[in-house]
Amino acid sequence: MLGPLRKWFGTAHRSALSSRFTHLTRNLHSGRDLLSELSARHLIADVTRPDDLLKHLQGGSRTVYAGVDPTAKSLHAGHLIPLLCLFHFQLRGHNALALIGGATGLVGDPSGRMTERSLSENAQIESNTARLTEAIQQFFFCAAEYAENKVLSTPCAQLQVVNNLDWLKELNLLDFLRSTGIYFRVNHMLARDSVKTRMSAHNGITFTEFTYQLLQGYDFYELFRTKGCTIQVGGSDQWGNILSGIDLINKAEGDSAGPKEKGFALTTPLLTTSQGEKFGKSAGNAVWLDDKLTSCLDFYQFFLRTADADVERYLKMFTLLPVEEIDSVVREHEHQPEHRLAQKLLAEEVTLMIHQKDGLEAARVATNVLFGTDYSNLRAQDIVKSLANDPRLVFCTEDQLLGITLPNLAANFGLTSSKSAARQLALGNGLYLNNVPQPDVHFKLERSHLVDGRVAILRAGKDKHLILALR
Repeated sequence: MLGPLRKWFGTAHRSALSSRFTHLTRNLHSGRDLLSELSARHLIADVTRPDDLLKHLQGGSRTVYAGVDPTAKSLHAGHLIPLLCLFHFQLRGHNALALIGGATGLVGDPSGRMTERSLSENAQIESNTARLTEAIQQFFFCAAEYAENKVLSTPCAQLQVVNNLDWLKELNLLDFLRSTGIYFRVNHMLARDSVKTRMSAHNGITFTEFTYQLLQGYDFYELFRTKGCTIQVGGSDQWGNILSGIDLINKAEGDSAGPKEKGFALTTPLLTTSQGEKFGKSAGNAVWLDDKLTSCLDFYQFFLRTADADVERYLKMFTLLPVEEIDSVVREHEHQPEHRLAQKLLAEEVTLMIHQKDGLEAARVATNVLFGTDYSNLRAQDIVKSLANDPRLVFCTEDQLLGITLPNLAANFGLTSSKSAARQLALGNGLYLNNVPQPDVHFKLERSHLVDGRVAILRAGKDKHLILALR
């Protein structure tokens, strides 16, 4: 049923967007068509029938969706790639849907895994679904605000979030087998990469996981039938599952679908470094969008530490800066890579988009406290705010802080293993107060030594910090 599949190397909210918003997208996309823009930003891994898809997009406002697996309670940086791809569709006036797998999350997706997922409890999936719904809505709100502030202020169309539990929970097994199962051929299902990978593993694949592609395929068909959704976006590991949906749409609809093949798949790359290292929950190194799980500082630092080999790609994928502007910045960066101009821009832009101005300012202040050299412009209240929930920030009383020698403070609050170790560190110019080494082991802290009379920044060696703040 499917037409030729090929790698794409591009060259060339439910309401309609206003003309002002169209003006904004022209500035962001420099006149390129949507697929060319996504390609230029490295946001396309594969796409079905790209020429037909381009014509389809040019024919009017379309409905496109991306799914999110509710096995975690927060979005992470890896989710940004398909969600930003979906947001680019929204910027061009298309209707965007986010589907949370409240039902499929109970089954478990075998894609990209060599071992079976542990089945999640119903209550956990329900809780995660509620939190992810809020997180996705928050992301699109912040992304729209970020886009608007780049050029001009204009309203943004709204995103719709749906839960596949709403239509799968009452689905009768016999009815599903008769109405849907008849369109799936086992030999085709076995040929999917997600299945072949698991079949080659020692424990194989369970029937529960094997049927996952039927359920995801049914989701696409349900959204096609009820909401006119014709495009599904997903990570590259979802390619086979999305094709199952396209097959189902065309077979189930038959002649009513028209003579032309219906439905399109567009997959995005997985988040990796230039060495192929993955990021995400399964890889154990997820960078969460929830600042209670990953602080604004750590989020900012994650992007600031981007390798030179990855920074151009990340700037194009994770920001809405014009591609031409990014190319210019990268050329400037290559002349003086030690200044990390591109990395600083990346960290600032992504943190601004996700955590907005307050989060970015908190990340800047915390970065200056922990990694900077000039404390002259720091204010105590900003330091405390920027390091909220950071274990390096400790509140104490005047009796605990003032009139105590610096080595004793370092030991009392765990900066060093003992008072003797702290004294040895001080004698070697390795114990710092407010970024100044203090070799006097008898030096006692007084209020005049504190930032704004409230905060003391202690450092042991190069990068072990302790921030003491009066209550």
